[in-house]
Amino acid sequence: MSLAQNRYSPLYFLASLGAGGLAVTFFMWLMFWVPHPDQPVPIFENNFAVLTTGSILQQAMVLGAMAGVAVFGFLNIKLLIWNLGRFSAFRAAASYSDFAASNAGSQVLALPLALAMTVNVGFLLGLTFVPGLWSIVEYLFPAAMAAFLMIGILAFRMIADFLKARFANGGFKCAANNSFAQVLPAFALSMIGVGLAAPAAMSNLQLTAGVSIILGTFFITAALLIAFVAAILGLRSIMENGLNVEAAPTLMVIIPLITVVSIAMMRISHGLHVHFDIHGGAGETFTFLTRMLSIEVLIALFGIMALASVGYLGRFINGTEASAGSYALVCPGVAMSVLGHFWINKGLVATGMIAKFDAAYWVLSALALGLQFGMIALVLILARKHFAKNSAAALAPAE
Repeated sequence: MSLAQNRYSPLYFLASLGAGGLAVTFFMWLMFWVPHPDQPVPIFENNFAVLTTGSILQQAMVLGAMAGVAVFGFLNIKLLIWNLGRFSAFRAAASYSDFAASNAGSQVLALPLALAMTVNVGFLLGLTFVPGLWSIVEYLFPAAMAAFLMIGILAFRMIADFLKARFANGGFKCAANNSFAQVLPAFALSMIGVGLAAPAAMSNLQLTAGVSIILGTFFITAALLIAFVAAILGLRSIMENGLNVEAAPTLMVIIPLITVVSIAMMRISHGLHVHFDIHGGAGETFTFLTRMLSIEVLIALFGIMALASVGYLGRFINGTEASAGSYALVCPGVAMSVLGHFWINKGLVATGMIAKFDAAYWVLSALALGLQFGMIALVLILARKHFAKNSAAALAPAE
């Protein structure tokens, strides 16, 4: 029996989330390296054109990207299904009431977070592999928004259940809130928000784009409000009680939240430009992305310092101790890689600061690729520790 089966936690939904994020990093290759002049995102026909007329290097890139989207898309769905089964049994156990009454009860928000990512991944798989999909995309947008909205309702119900129990009975231990674990609900809402905002950037129908802007804005606003409150409360407890070592990776959960919010705001901005005559230039996008990437770099430095101060990597990544929360380390690297691609292409290239595919372009892109492949390596390490049968980590005591 693997560690994940023997000592299940809702945080294992982050394994599915991380796989989905890696599928997105491979889609970034197609997004920015495959021409797609007739629609805002690359589709199967664009990829096929490169495969039939491009150079050997271009063909290899497209094949590699498509393989990456397929492999990690499959892994995302497989891990989601596994988690849904395990979570059902976990919730039916007698010990669940104690879990739900503790600070850790908010971990259930990893479920709608993973569900929202899988809907996004499903759309990427369709764009990448289904011929003719774009011809019916206007019918798919309302269906996708309905799916995200149902996931959003589930997320708000979970948040309400968590808060109502504390409002009625108290029991939230502020001393044990010495991490950013309570930012997880905000991350879930932001993932739903970015999905809802997608039609704003891609639909040709003003009504569809308008509804997308309204719903995306609502969920992103809710995410930012919850993240602000949760981060302040967590930081106060950390400064007073020290950092919860096992939950240390949550300090960097702000990074993927920032990436998701940034993409959602760019989608909304594009929809406002196309449908509502509100215009923003390349310089505005460049400065916005630079601010967001700066925040991520600062939080990454803060998080790395905190992880080093408690020896987290030596204990939970390279050592014998194990924690499902380690999967939270995949998200920041994936998020910085994705936002890095946007900053390079929608910021530096769009403003003319660098030329596409010149030396500076590839040097900067290499940083994003380095983060991507570093996170692939981390996923493999964590999979061996948590999902391999009879792993040594399964025998390590829980902290």
